[in-house]
Amino acid sequence: MAKSQTMVSSLDQERHSSDPVHTDKENRGTDDDDRMMRMMGKKQVLNRNFRFISTLGFACTLMSTWEIELASSLFGLLDGGTAGLVWGYLICWVGYCLVFASIAEMASISPTSGGQYHWVSEFAPQGYQRFLSWLVGWISVLGWQIGLASLTFIVGTVIQGLIVLNDETYIFERWHGTLLVIAIVLFAIIFNSLLASKLPMVEGIVLIVHILGFFTVLITLWVLSPRSSASEVFGTITNSGGWSSNGLSFMVGILTPVYTLLGADSAVHMSEEIKDASLTLPRAIMTSAFFNGLLGWVMTITFCFCLGDLSSILESPTGYPFIQVFYNSTGSYAGASVLTALIIVNITSACISTVATVSRQTWAFARDNGLPMSSTIAHVKPGWNIPLNAVLLTLAITCLLSLINIGSTVAFNAIGSAALVSILSTYFISISILIFARLRGPLPPHRWDLGKLGLPINIGAVAWLVTVWVFCFFPLATPTTPQTMNWNCVIYGGLVIIGLVYWFVWGRRFYRPPVFDVKRD
Repeated sequence: MAKSQTMVSSLDQERHSSDPVHTDKENRGTDDDDRMMRMMGKKQVLNRNFRFISTLGFACTLMSTWEIELASSLFGLLDGGTAGLVWGYLICWVGYCLVFASIAEMASISPTSGGQYHWVSEFAPQGYQRFLSWLVGWISVLGWQIGLASLTFIVGTVIQGLIVLNDETYIFERWHGTLLVIAIVLFAIIFNSLLASKLPMVEGIVLIVHILGFFTVLITLWVLSPRSSASEVFGTITNSGGWSSNGLSFMVGILTPVYTLLGADSAVHMSEEIKDASLTLPRAIMTSAFFNGLLGWVMTITFCFCLGDLSSILESPTGYPFIQVFYNSTGSYAGASVLTALIIVNITSACISTVATVSRQTWAFARDNGLPMSSTIAHVKPGWNIPLNAVLLTLAITCLLSLINIGSTVAFNAIGSAALVSILSTYFISISILIFARLRGPLPPHRWDLGKLGLPINIGAVAWLVTVWVFCFFPLATPTTPQTMNWNCVIYGGLVIIGLVYWFVWGRRFYRPPVFDVKRD
């Protein structure tokens, strides 16, 4: 054990000595940022060029709640129907607000790009700090990496669906989808490398497009679409999955808004690029939770009122009900194409933000020797002030994962589904550890405080996370076949097992948990 700790210490000193020290006062941040970094034992090597609006834009566009709610509505319509989508979304929104609030408070205590694995390292019982922290970091990195591939795949298939709308002879080819995924992630990489200094400005502009696109789609649907009755929208539960009860079908279908609202920790991983992060970050997190959540719920209600005949929508050759609804509403291929293009642009913008989040999470974990080849991944090239190696690694992983789709879309979707359960796991573990820390004694001083409501909010968040986490493993319909089976349990279990093997063979000898460097006194 002593030898292992010596190796960890030696590697850590070598790594930190080679890190460039940030000397640009304008982009270094506030005195509080400097104090927090010294307290956490980290050097400022990234530019702090994000302010409140750009951080809010980053969080809102990454989640793209109303856009992804439309894109993933098929699953909710099959299990739960319109009532399931509307009321399920509201329940998820409330549940996620508890999660957002818990994460916002932890971000105020320790505003670091490491996020959940750092917080677990600080607040977990001493005997479990190293292992639990590493496990959460491993799951978080893989979850976000896989999630990026899944998100780019959504954009690619929506583009294919738009082609089908305009050309009925077009046939979905899997290799087309793979090429589209690679093209989209390459586009996102440009903004995270060559144009990295412009990213905050881009996020502010995209926030405007996010809002304008919302009102464009909303007004078009309300003006041109046929209307369903309120009793049908709010009271009709569909059980197309063959479940034993409507209640069970409702809970399976609730995964649509669970996926839609995912990303409470997205802006957290940009902490070391946000000015006055301990206050700006939690405010941006909670504002995005309310603002994005509201847009998503209004769009969900509107969409359910404007569906028309549900069976024909579900059987749309485009593969996406919302594209068919756009066409039915406008009666025009051009009109439907413009509305769909807005969705494509906004979710592509979400891919740009997601690349930033994924690369920073990967970089932070490598900085603490949590990954193979950590010193290379964690290197920040002087003058660039971005984790370029982590960005390029993210590009490589997404491209490799997209190749799976050529062989089998079922296999690709099975791997992609593990992203949701992985990220939810990191929320559950970190907030559970926060509850333990509250019960053990007062939390460290912080500027954004939940006060006396902290404990009930944390408990409510954990209870909600446990519930939806269980349903993440349910298939969409019964009886199941190899094509309709939810392989989440196999993929997620495999990722954890691979991680455990790496931990015991290699990782435990080199991983340095962040708490080793924290100096709150």
